[in-house]
This record gives sequence, C-alpha cells and structure tokens, in this order.
Amino acid sequence: MSFYGWKPYVPVAQRRAQAAKKAAKFAKAGRALSPVTIEGRAIAKTFWGKAWCQHLESFSDYENRLPRGRTYARNGSILDLQIAPGSISALVMGSSLYEIKFSISPLQNSKWKAIKSRSTGQIDSLVELLQGRFSDAVMRVITDRDSGLFPAPSEINKSCSCPDWAGLCKHLAAALYGIGARLDEKPELLFLLRGVDHTELLEGAPAATGTAGPSTLDSADLADVFGIEIAAPDATKKSGALKKPAASRPANPQSLRSRKRGEKLGQKSGTGFPACELAQTQAGKPVSHSQSARERNNFVAKKPSAKKVASKQAASAQPKPRAKKVVPPPKPLRRRRAKRKMRHS
Repeated sequence: MSFYGWKPYVPVAQRRAQAAKKAAKFAKAGRALSPVTIEGRAIAKTFWGKAWCQHLESFSDYENRLPRGRTYARNGSILDLQIAPGSISALVMGSSLYEIKFSISPLQNSKWKAIKSRSTGQIDSLVELLQGRFSDAVMRVITDRDSGLFPAPSEINKSCSCPDWAGLCKHLAAALYGIGARLDEKPELLFLLRGVDHTELLEGAPAATGTAGPSTLDSADLADVFGIEIAAPDATKKSGALKKPAASRPANPQSLRSRKRGEKLGQKSGTGFPACELAQTQAGKPVSHSQSARERNNFVAKKPSAKKVASKQAASAQPKPRAKKVVPPPKPLRRRRAKRKMRHS
C-alpha cells in the first residue's frame, strides 16, 4: 500500500497478465465471461456505439474521468460486461479486479410514445433500424439529449468496489465505454436496457407491393444482414444454352508447302505422287495428309553415309594437340641482351 492508502500503479502488461489469470480461474469455476475487445483507437464504429459515446461526452459531469476510462477500455481491462433490462454488471482489472454495477431507470412511457409517433412510417425494415440507416429527422429524435433513448446522468446509479470516492472513477468510465463497444455488436441491447420493444418503431412501415407469394429475402438484403457479397446467378446455366460448335481450324501453310514439294519430287521421278505415298498406296494402306507430310520430310532429308559418321567419330575420339605457349623472358634479361647488342655494334 502506497502513500495515503492508494495502491501503486500497475503497468498495462501486468494488468493483462492478471486479467488472463482471473479469466482462467472463472472458466475453471464454470462462470462464462463476456470481455470487451477493442481493435485500434476507435472504441465504437457503428451508429449506435458512436451515439452512445457522444452522449456520454456531452455531459460535463463525466469529462474529467472519461479519458482514463477510454485508456482502460482500449487496453483490454474490461474482463466481463453483462447488459440486462435496467442493469449492467462488469468486471474491470486495475490494481486488482473490481466489480461494477449500474442501475438505469426505464424509459418513460411519454418519451417512448413521442419517439414512436415522430418516427412512424420512416423506418422501413428491422435491418435499417439495427444498422442505423434512417433519415436525419429520425436520428435527431432517437439521439436527443433530453428526450431520446439514451439515459441522462440523473437516471444512472453506479457503484464500484475500488477505494476511489469520486462519483465516476476510471473503472466506471471504462465500463461505460465498453457499453458503446458492445452496442456495435448488438444494438438491440440498448432497447433491452431501457425496457422498450424496438419492433414497435416499425409500426406504420410501408407494406411490400406485389402478388402474394412465399416470403423470400432479396440478395441485397441478405448481403446487408450477413455482411457478405452474393454473386448474381449465371443466365447461361439457367437457360441451358448449348455451346456453339468450334470453328474448323485453317490448314497449316507449312504442311501445304511440304506436300507441294513432295509432289514436285514425285513428278521428277516419273509418277504423279511422291515416292512414300506411292509405296503406301501400292501396299494398300490408307495415307493421311499429316502422315504423308511427315514421311515426305523424312524421305527428302539425306542421311549421312557410314564413312562420314565413322570419320567424325574418329576425329572426335583423337585428342587435339595443344599449342606451345611462348613465354617471353623477364624484363631484366631483355635489358641485358639489348645492352650486349649495343656494345657489339
């Protein structure tokens, strides 16, 4: 225990290690935890989470402790967060593990009726409601500081087991930011917390036109709900269109040239056909154009004689004589010889 009864500061890495040990102990005891994990700097990324955080920051009662709460929420100190009708419970790791409880007053009937009357017929589907895709007028009604869905500080009763006697400690502020992060995943928890039914806002929505039939969702709606891209079906597969026959391949000009060359050779030999085709036709074998072209090429090419092959093999077997390398004499010897020549001359 440090000076004035305050516990010493615990680094973030040590807090995370302590939180992991506590989570393992709770899991061993059979208690299911729901931690809050935040990736990056932004605590909330959707409409409902951002609206909750902006509502908290609009009150001067919370402005002194909210920055420390943001830090605790980002570094993973919220070990558990449970939201129920009118109450919130959380476990936040600081110098030790602290228990946090919120009790929130239910939304007044007059406020809820005013919200429903001002947004009747302006929200088309449940998907648009949960994703926060509606007009600016409905958005102003829902996020109004005094008459909207979000609770005011006077409607929130809070308690923390830490020794800090301030009205809002950093652990409570971290839990409040954790609610905003949780609303990103499950926005319907806000209506559960305030004790109202969110499907009542869909009353008076425009009915779907068209003939009666089986209720199916469009591919665009499915992509919005599940967050995936659905490819359009291939029209050629449904229609069963037959494939077009492949176009006939043009004749190879090289094979035509080789055929003409073989015919010229046949004319020189006194027949109208090349010698290879003539031999096959006399034997009664069918001759194809590709086969006759290959045989004509083999027939025209001259093979080397046995004497030439033997002479090449003998020449390659004999080792080649190496040329003698003339090494010039060193420089001092050259100078001496030059001096002697000059003396004799």
